[in-house]
Amino acid sequence: MKVHILDDWFDTLRGLPCFAKLAAHDVTVWTDHVEDIDALADRLQDADALVLFRERTKVTRALLEKLPNLRLISQRSVYPHVDVAACSDHDVLLCSNMHGGTPSYAAAELTWALIMAGMRDLPTQMASVKAGRWQAGVGKTLRGRQLGLYGYGRIARAVAGYAEAFGMNVTWWSSQEGRARAQADGVQVAPSRDAFFSSCDVVSVHVRLKPDTAGIITAADFAQMQPGSLFVNTSRAGLIAPGSLLKALEIGRPGKAAIDVFDTEPLTDPDDPLLSHRNLIATPHIGFVTEDEFDLQFSDIFDQVNAYANGAPIHMINPEVWTNAK
Repeated sequence: MKVHILDDWFDTLRGLPCFAKLAAHDVTVWTDHVEDIDALADRLQDADALVLFRERTKVTRALLEKLPNLRLISQRSVYPHVDVAACSDHDVLLCSNMHGGTPSYAAAELTWALIMAGMRDLPTQMASVKAGRWQAGVGKTLRGRQLGLYGYGRIARAVAGYAEAFGMNVTWWSSQEGRARAQADGVQVAPSRDAFFSSCDVVSVHVRLKPDTAGIITAADFAQMQPGSLFVNTSRAGLIAPGSLLKALEIGRPGKAAIDVFDTEPLTDPDDPLLSHRNLIATPHIGFVTEDEFDLQFSDIFDQVNAYANGAPIHMINPEVWTNAK
């Protein structure tokens, strides 16, 4: 099959062990990002299969209408960037492994790095010493403080393990089903949503972005946070009610935020009000950007390509496409 891989910005995949899984296919790797639908459709005209790099490119009905040869889209995890109904209407099968066997330790590790950077204000301290001014302000020790984890999933549980090793107290909030699982596991669940946000020194969000979780963190939640607290988001920007984090930082509840995700990505405007805020620590959506994580995730994605080529597709999101094609 003619397989096109989009948005491999640093041309990383060809150097990973998993890339050998595509040896039987005609593979094209695109290392830039194209927004214009006509330009994107032009370069993908001969594609039988499209491999997506997370949500870096949106697959819309308008794009699919221009790709008559496309039969497969292969990716991993959630797919808010893919118009599934349009895929079905155009006989394009979407395959996505929604249940990877291990948590993303890369994302968990970045979360912990941002927690430490925020509590010790490392960016300010580093900039100060580089500028010859030596120390700048006073940080906070983690031991004995309370970490609130919103979402009872695998990444959050990995972060909880790091927190416990550092002597933090961990409390949880989640959906009703998630809280039930947490209580069954014997961990500490906050007595209420308000108590969760108001009692924690650090709140870190670990929830998948789906229609029912969009905007799940609200201005009212931020208003409950302490002036000296830290809010961390390495999941998805869409989990935050639009504009509420910037307003919260202006009010001073929380006192700081450390985030890896933005509403617009890539965000390249240094004057963006949120990005440039004095109390924001930011990284450019690198939670999953490690060689190890790429090899793990794209091994799954390439398995999906081969399974389709062999006539036995796996991880089908719209299986009716395959059923109707047989």
